[in-house]
Amino acid sequence: MTLALTVLTTTDSAEKAQELARGAVEARLAACAQVSGPVTSVYHWQNAIETSQEWQVLFKTTETCYDALEAYLTAKHDYETPEIIATPVVRGSTAYLAWLRKETSAR
Repeated sequence: MTLALTVLTTTDSAEKAQELARGAVEARLAACAQVSGPVTSVYHWQNAIETSQEWQVLFKTTETCYDALEAYLTAKHDYETPEIIATPVVRGSTAYLAWLRKETSAR
């Protein structure tokens, strides 16, 4: 059975987050994407500690789609080094996981 994943990225505006979410779902690289924010991010960048407002996008996908989703995010993202983190879904409802697999396998 294909492993389900959640994949997280962040961007600097709600509009960009919506575009990333919609594009991935339209391409069936993710069954669903949730945008939340703003969140405050604190991080090291170019020898300084930065603080910025960002929006998170959480994609629900499968391990089979991960490489294509990562390639999509890398190509469409305007950050030099975008956050792209995948986490395995250890457990989930049978019906939801079946829906996720169905929606991402239709591409």
